[in-house]
Amino acid sequence: MANCFTQRDVADSAVYYDLPEFLPFWATVAELGVPFYLHPRLTIPSRAKAYKGHSWLYSPAWDFGSETATQALRLIGSGLFDDFPNLQIVLGHLGERIPFDMWRIDNLLSHMPAGYPLSRKVSEYMRGNFHLTTSGQFHDTPFHCALAEMGVDRLMFSVDYPYEEMMPAAEWFDNTDLSDADRLRIGRGPSGPSTRATSALLPAAREAI
Repeated sequence: MANCFTQRDVADSAVYYDLPEFLPFWATVAELGVPFYLHPRLTIPSRAKAYKGHSWLYSPAWDFGSETATQALRLIGSGLFDDFPNLQIVLGHLGERIPFDMWRIDNLLSHMPAGYPLSRKVSEYMRGNFHLTTSGQFHDTPFHCALAEMGVDRLMFSVDYPYEEMMPAAEWFDNTDLSDADRLRIGRGPSGPSTRATSALLPAAREAI
């Protein structure tokens, strides 16, 4: 797990993981066959002028998702997943709003001269190289949108403790409209003794951060 960009030498700076210098790192991640969790952080202050006078936007309530989604899309646009087709990235918060916009992104890039450099659609990379967790998103509408766009095998139940509480998250997951098989698969993995999150909070809440 790493924040969605890093810094080096200068405090008010951003270094992004799609830069060529990180290719040996990604090669190692792909070779090990382990997932990389792209975690949110706030936009650096010098690039946050759009939030001036609205500090509530420059917060986890909005900027976390917006910044992390941008970095995930940068990874896609860099061609990283063409170089390493088996590389898997995890996004929290049901994909930082990307699933809601996937059709629109694909549609606009298909006929507008935006300079998108790849032949495959953004949605193809999302469905083949990304997994999403439910962390901090315990509401039916975004959950079922993400489920419809990504598929059951790409979603994982998690909580985001201590920033969110275990029991409300588990109670929501226990009662959202799902088949028993899908609840089990999202909540615990391909097999397990129970389909209910509250009966096994520790193994089910795979993101306790």
